[in-house]
Amino acid sequence: MSVQKITILGATGSIGRSTLDVLKAHPDKFALHAISGGSRVEPLLDIAEAFRPARVAVADERALPALIAGAKARGLTGIELSAGAEASVKFAEDAEADQVVQAIVGAAGLAPTFAAARAGKRLLLANKESVVCGGALLMRTAEEKDAKILPVDSEHSAVFQCLESATAKTRETARIVLTASGGPFRGRKDLSGITPEMAVKHPKWSMGRKISVDSATLMNKGLEVIEASWLFGVPADRIDVVVHPESIIHSMVTFDDGAVLAELGNPDMKTPIAYALSWPERIVSGVAPLDLARIGRLTFEAPDLETFPLLRIAYEALAAGGDRTIVLNGANEEAVAAFLDHEIGFTAIADTVRAALDACAQTTPASLEEIFAVDAAARAATRRYIERTRCGGR
Repeated sequence: MSVQKITILGATGSIGRSTLDVLKAHPDKFALHAISGGSRVEPLLDIAEAFRPARVAVADERALPALIAGAKARGLTGIELSAGAEASVKFAEDAEADQVVQAIVGAAGLAPTFAAARAGKRLLLANKESVVCGGALLMRTAEEKDAKILPVDSEHSAVFQCLESATAKTRETARIVLTASGGPFRGRKDLSGITPEMAVKHPKWSMGRKISVDSATLMNKGLEVIEASWLFGVPADRIDVVVHPESIIHSMVTFDDGAVLAELGNPDMKTPIAYALSWPERIVSGVAPLDLARIGRLTFEAPDLETFPLLRIAYEALAAGGDRTIVLNGANEEAVAAFLDHEIGFTAIADTVRAALDACAQTTPASLEEIFAVDAAARAATRRYIERTRCGGR
């Protein structure tokens, strides 16, 4: 395989950093072509200095002067510098890039994901919200443009690997079992008094604040159920979730003959990233081999849907169809942001999401613009509910 030019959207986050580690280990296979980030200039400049990509962009336009000044101070010449949300869209459809790693957090990643799909890219997708909101429209776009979507989430990568040997007929009745760590509050019944600082301390993974809160509420698993349904064409009633605190089995697929295929490995995102970058081959990821004797045992339990109702709400939104998963995602993003800003309590996240779903009339978006409109309406309804509850219902 010739050297592949790689673009990373969301390069300064945990997925982006892990991708860079894999690229660094294989300079004969991969070259960094372009990177984008949110508002933090110094980490972007560090990456640019180490890898010398052709293009660098920062989403926050106010940060562009600092990016330009920093590049000049470091002697980083010959790099195209830009800013704004549209920059990631342009990077996603750039004809020079062979593969696009989409690791932007939240619904902000929707437009770049669609851009990469329309451009027929090999898209390494870590932004689950793109699938949750894009649904059938995204999958149809990818199929029409011959784009290949390779999941980077550890759970969906595991399912992808387990299904690779299955025929189309075998897949028709296969069941997916997504594993969940259970988050930092697994086993607790009383979730009162939980602070943002407590919620972002994940026991196994190093992740951003928003996704860490989603893991703590089990909404992250709910979003993954929706994502799995679209990525693999499996309805909600054939997707199960099991809590597996050790995070060694990343997910499983069960077949009619009673066989269960599982993908195991140490909890490190470099494994699914390396697999997606090199698929259908495998390369060294830098992750230590799994030592089952040292681990000793693996445990499993059912998720507690009473204490963590967002997982059940996500299943219900998927089953309802239409725009329900878009509303679910937008409301959750707003609710989590409010929690992180100490506006609402931890248990109020689920109440807020449920209220937004009740407030928004159901529609069926037929375009990306209509998806954005539903997302905006959901966020507005969520903010209104938050303001009402903070003001004592007035």
